[in-house]
Amino acid sequence: MLCEEKLEVFENGFEDGRFHVRIEYYGSDARKVLLAAIFDLYRADYGTEYVYPFECAKEFWGIYMDASEVEGEELPLRGTKFVNRSLLNRLEGALEDIEAPPEVREHVKKALEGSEIYKLKDGLIAFGRDFVLDEGRGRLFLFNKPSVRELITPYLRKW
Repeated sequence: MLCEEKLEVFENGFEDGRFHVRIEYYGSDARKVLLAAIFDLYRADYGTEYVYPFECAKEFWGIYMDASEVEGEELPLRGTKFVNRSLLNRLEGALEDIEAPPEVREHVKKALEGSEIYKLKDGLIAFGRDFVLDEGRGRLFLFNKPSVRELITPYLRKW
């Protein structure tokens, strides 16, 4: 669904031609994280009262979310001392549990060794150049620009 001149929202993500951002998710529901990202992208243009692309995406996804809920949280990331085979196996197992296309899983699996891996209370989280794999929440985010990671990170564990 076209929500803005260059913002297309689809079932598991969105693509924005203005900011040249594409984010998709696989696994457990992450649409609120995507809504927060859309809100952040367009907040400067629309203000905080009524952000049309945010409202349009909410309607498309059938989600109730107030703009006041878009408040990021700092993740308590604890780096791992070593990236060993055991950690990689855990992340690969989490990846296999997520319903994603085989080519996406293969891409992420190959990139896991070079990713930043952190421990959280309820699981591991891996930040790659173009993905975030959250073992604790059972979801995978794929994006086209490394800077998108900073856009979604504050909301990863909020919803």
